[in-house]
Amino acid sequence: MVFACLPGGLLLGAATWGGGWIWAALIWMGGASQAVDGAVARAFADPDGQSAPGGANALSIALALLHFLLMALGLRALATGGLGAAQGLALFLALGLFFGQVSNANAHELIHRPSRLLFRLGAAVYVSLLFGHHASAHRLVHHRHVATSADPNSARLGEGFWRFFPRAWIGSFHKGLRAENARMARRPRWRHPYLAWVGGGAGVALAVVLTLGARGLACWLGLCLYAQMQLLLSDYVQHYGLLRERVGNGYEPAGPRHSWDAPHFLSSLMMVNAPRHSDHHANPMRPFPDLRLNRKSDPRPMLPYALPVMAAIATVPPLWRRVMDRRVARMRAN
Repeated sequence: MVFACLPGGLLLGAATWGGGWIWAALIWMGGASQAVDGAVARAFADPDGQSAPGGANALSIALALLHFLLMALGLRALATGGLGAAQGLALFLALGLFFGQVSNANAHELIHRPSRLLFRLGAAVYVSLLFGHHASAHRLVHHRHVATSADPNSARLGEGFWRFFPRAWIGSFHKGLRAENARMARRPRWRHPYLAWVGGGAGVALAVVLTLGARGLACWLGLCLYAQMQLLLSDYVQHYGLLRERVGNGYEPAGPRHSWDAPHFLSSLMMVNAPRHSDHHANPMRPFPDLRLNRKSDPRPMLPYALPVMAAIATVPPLWRRVMDRRVARMRAN
């Protein structure tokens, strides 16, 4: 819990008092935590029991509430113009890293919870980042079609991130809408989730303009784009080049070989176990503390570096292909 909340605590200090708090938050989010992962490149043990320890939902709720508080305080600090150019940029980058890594991972956890209240809380986090449709597309499209050509969020071998980004964004919006249209065919149209995703985003934009003006709106839109880019970087990294075999008219079930995992312990704790991705696809309702690697009994593809580091590498396509394409070739050969 300490590692998950630490970056949020630093950012609260940054948005409230500025100064050294801003640089501490940026250094921690942008480099220090990854350096620790690189130095201690091993995973913490898989849980012994069959159920998650208590407190998982409470931590997710706390992180979601922290997200909204940081959004309000951070935008106010950026929009009022009290910070210099260097501090303003540093705070923007630190907030964007938190929203794209911690808030995204936590909202992803919440939309998989069976509780309607927890689902709505996670969806609200995505709406505040202008990405509400992900609450539909992720569950109804990505989990069903992962590692196939039907999933817009599974990156193809040789596809650079900057080509993947617009294809995945637009594709997930449209395919999520199509899936929700089919699901809502016999229900009242006013209950359509996309009305909440799109209308909620417009409502947040209006609230930002009314309280913080055009400068606040520009800062918010920039943070949303930055966070969305990191969310799609996670999808890009975690499924790059992996394919499910065709079986009859469909595909083999999604298994450990269809997601790239990262065993690095600090980023796993900070991102509520999101790097243990293959177990999440095999057991999407399993709470994050209970996700496991099963490295001995059930080998799976492993990323060479921590997930945030791999995401940074993915922004340079030639470097990414040099690191990953040979690993994908080995997976396919096996």
